[in-house]
Amino acid sequence: MLSEALNEIGSALKPKVRCLMPLADQGAGLPDGGLFTAEQYQKPIDEKPKPGQPPPRSHRSQKPRRPLDKIVHGEQVRKYLQKYGLALVTNYRQFVIVGRDGDLKPTPLESYSLAEDENEFWSEVAAHPKKTAEVHGKSFEEFLMRACLHNAPLTNPRDVAWFLASYARDAKTRIENHKDLSALTAVRNALEEALG
Repeated sequence: MLSEALNEIGSALKPKVRCLMPLADQGAGLPDGGLFTAEQYQKPIDEKPKPGQPPPRSHRSQKPRRPLDKIVHGEQVRKYLQKYGLALVTNYRQFVIVGRDGDLKPTPLESYSLAEDENEFWSEVAAHPKKTAEVHGKSFEEFLMRACLHNAPLTNPRDVAWFLASYARDAKTRIENHKDLSALTAVRNALEEALG
């Protein structure tokens, strides 16, 4: 299901991105899948990329009960990062794009959460798919788009504008869904004063 979502989103991107599952072991174990760009295929209709092509990013999925930080800092993700440089890691309720810091240790770059714990995942997210789609649909889709395009060269000003707008929409949604906004009062007042 995740691969289908990534392929649907990736087909509309420039460069196009395809999720291929499962991947063969290329020296880092067996990631659940990899995200490949169009230029890694001989022909657009090919089902598999050119031989020996590593995906620019891999992804690793685990069961919803496993804490995401344990997966991110686990040995398998370290191996993926050494081989591929970037990973999309998920326990199906939380998602994180993981890169490497200066010491080559896993560093979460961006995350998205459908549910805080396994109980909420099963009782809210999985039990009410229409409500989940209404609440998370657009924001989650944009997160997956950013995951597909992460580390892609930005050569068009429209691409830069899209990224900035996507992050702004994400911030707006997070603010609207947060009950206590008192921490943002000082920021809002400073902006109002600066902008008149």
